[in-house]
Amino acid sequence: LDDETERLIEADILARTEKKSPAPAAEVHLPGENLESALRSRYADFLQYEIAQGLFLNNQTIVVDAANGAASALAPPLFERLGASVVAINDMPDGRNINRDCGSLHVEGLQQKVIATGADIGVAFDGDADRSLFVDAKGRFVDGDATLWALGKYMHARGQLSNGLVVATVMSNIGLEIALRSRGLRLLRTDVGDKYVLEELVRTGSGLGGEQSGHIIFPHLSLAGDGLITTLCLLRAVKDEGKPLDVLTEGFQRYPQVLVNVEVREKRPFVEVEQIQKLVQETESQLGDSGRLLLRYSGTEPLARVMIEGRDQVTIEAYARDLAIVIQQTLGPK
Repeated sequence: LDDETERLIEADILARTEKKSPAPAAEVHLPGENLESALRSRYADFLQYEIAQGLFLNNQTIVVDAANGAASALAPPLFERLGASVVAINDMPDGRNINRDCGSLHVEGLQQKVIATGADIGVAFDGDADRSLFVDAKGRFVDGDATLWALGKYMHARGQLSNGLVVATVMSNIGLEIALRSRGLRLLRTDVGDKYVLEELVRTGSGLGGEQSGHIIFPHLSLAGDGLITTLCLLRAVKDEGKPLDVLTEGFQRYPQVLVNVEVREKRPFVEVEQIQKLVQETESQLGDSGRLLLRYSGTEPLARVMIEGRDQVTIEAYARDLAIVIQQTLGPK
């Protein structure tokens, strides 16, 4: 949904709340079936027989961190039905322990388990399982950028990226952009949020997009991020290529990044502040094609966020510090 449609829906909900009249309940009837188990079964069948059609995971050991959430009852049995040996952790939800020190927010436990069990791959879901992050057999963390790189190469080689375009947000590391460029692929950036990624996927007709956080969208399969679909697509790439995940992610070099928050008294457009604009232009000139500067305001706090990426950590820290000082002097609290 676009922002205006979302605003109208929210206004309607708030209006009903103020009038103390609840929104009408949805009516779903599946005669003779328990609704929850029926929907789970249908979704599992969709994953196994449509998304994973022809995918066999024999001789693969997968560690699954279900974050004590939605993937707990789905992911382990699904991968087992596909032939994998599964080691499940954090798959006992009690209504309170979802995401608690586990899942995609805390991959340390998954990394340790992959190493301890000698697994081929580890996957960490978040609580609602709409995103997934990975750990390779060497225990190394694979985020959404590295996943987009591995899948982008794989899909491009099979003619599934007809326009040679991958969509990501402004938060994706410049290393992804440089790696894709080396393969003749382009990276199109959007505002932060998977809804904006989807908008550009639909507009451009691209077949792959996502966020560093692990929301990956394959518009020909689903119009929403789905951690299980992402995992199955990555496992298919591993299987088809005959290479482990650490090899599939080779060629992607994550560039150093620094993020500085600066308190501001007002959120004037940066282009209207001459001192800021001048320093931004100078910094971007110094960074060239091997660096990136992103300057934006927080949507919820009185903060300006300075994000700089480049080859050298010390250099970009100095750039960020200089820019933060100018923002403080021109827009900071009096």
